[in-house]
Amino acid sequence: MKFNPDIHHRQSIRLKSHDYSKAGSYFITVCTQGRECLFGKVKNSVIELNPAGKMIQEIWKGLPQFHSDFTMDEFVVMPYHIHGIIVLTEDVGAGLRAYPPPRATQQNQKIGQPRRVAPTITLPDVIHHFKSYTTARYRDQVENEGWPPFPGRLWQRNYYEHVIRNKNSLNKIREYIINNPMRWQFDRDNPVAHSDALEKDFWKSFGQDHK
Repeated sequence: MKFNPDIHHRQSIRLKSHDYSKAGSYFITVCTQGRECLFGKVKNSVIELNPAGKMIQEIWKGLPQFHSDFTMDEFVVMPYHIHGIIVLTEDVGAGLRAYPPPRATQQNQKIGQPRRVAPTITLPDVIHHFKSYTTARYRDQVENEGWPPFPGRLWQRNYYEHVIRNKNSLNKIREYIINNPMRWQFDRDNPVAHSDALEKDFWKSFGQDHK
């Protein structure tokens, strides 16, 4: 089945009432624009990443180094998307952080006095950073290493997200991510996927239709 933007365009189901700077776990799926298979292929139920896919994998794993208030759980890079679990470890930006001592000209300030509220990072911030950084790196390799160019933009504007409510849901999603390459022929993110009851049940449990 050919890519149809009316059918396959991923819509964010961001909850208007949910504070995405609050601690919690989130199941994320980000797809390339037009679902271009730019990151590798699935062969014998194993994902074989090309250099672009390895770059995506490296950046996703390294995202927490930019901020201490979130970690990465299970994830997998697929031919044109990434599934992952992001864990915000505390109510980010809720407190003050001590900054370096002021200069000698600022004698009225106490040593180690907090000078401003620590910047807040939210789930959309993390995804925006990931998209921006990977796009810049990919574009650079198109010019320098001859990677296949992408049409317009590397990533779709929106992305799928699900707030993980409990341990059972977390483990179910972890299992889905781990088995994603092995079940690629049934994956709803595969435009030529075969219909599968397990795949349908997985997404229906999150209030999503299997497409």
